[in-house]
Amino acid sequence: MRIGIDKGTVVAERIGFLGTGLMGRPMAERLLAAGHALTAWNRTQEKAHPLKEHGAAIASTPIEAVAGAGIVCIILEHAAAIEDVLFAPAMLEALAPGTVVIDLTSLHPDAARANAARLAANGVFYLDAPVSGGPPGAVEGTLAIMVGGEVNAFERAQPVLGCFGRAIHVGPAGSGQITKLGSQIISGAALAAVAEALMLFSQTGVAVERAREALFGGYADSKVLRLHGERMIERQFEPGGHIRTFLKDLNAAADLAERDGLDLPVATLSRGMFGRLSQDGFGEADIAAMALEIERRNEGRRIGPAPDPKAGS
Repeated sequence: MRIGIDKGTVVAERIGFLGTGLMGRPMAERLLAAGHALTAWNRTQEKAHPLKEHGAAIASTPIEAVAGAGIVCIILEHAAAIEDVLFAPAMLEALAPGTVVIDLTSLHPDAARANAARLAANGVFYLDAPVSGGPPGAVEGTLAIMVGGEVNAFERAQPVLGCFGRAIHVGPAGSGQITKLGSQIISGAALAAVAEALMLFSQTGVAVERAREALFGGYADSKVLRLHGERMIERQFEPGGHIRTFLKDLNAAADLAERDGLDLPVATLSRGMFGRLSQDGFGEADIAAMALEIERRNEGRRIGPAPDPKAGS
């Protein structure tokens, strides 16, 4: 029986999970570990198969994955993928009225608002719920989740969102995505600042790794300093978060700022730096590769002694 949007409803619902990549798979695993019934689908089916060992049913199509689901989680790479999967005619027929769709993908706020309106026309509830914390946060269940949409739908989704981390409802449809863009602005500035500080340490006779550790616990401490700072020193730029997707978010933030007549100088600067990295062939690299842009601006100077990565690595 389909469960409506009623405050206080605490009945476990079958979950359809669409997208089991770098972020989606550990999130689905956490739902299964919590005892949720889940059917998973991924465009490359081999990426979904390991979830079978955790108790998931594996669907061959998105339609099969959402059949009988009261809640559908979807985390794909971009808006075009969401359009292809979520708004295929057969999918719109398969999503029964009352279904709650939790879209964990990072999208332009305009796209999130449009998605909410289109699904509402079919009686389906849509939450834009982008996340921050990367693959480690997905594995550990410590993601920050910024949610836009109807409050009652958010409350019904809490048993699911709580498996991923800490979810905060921030406003109507699109608000989650705007909040995520703010997160990316902060992270972009922090990445550049950490890279600059590490460059300063390395070129002034300070032990770089020891100096980084000395900052732990002070006002400069952050996940960026701890996680990405270490990657910068070790020159480990295999992607946890790709530069190309980070730049997509900064471009969306720039679009909103221009539309509202806002001057965001730090965001503009970091966007330009990530844009240069993308142009130089590092779009597939981790966002810690910001270190390479700081090094490019200081020709012949390096942050750490590890070998140089190749473009695209």
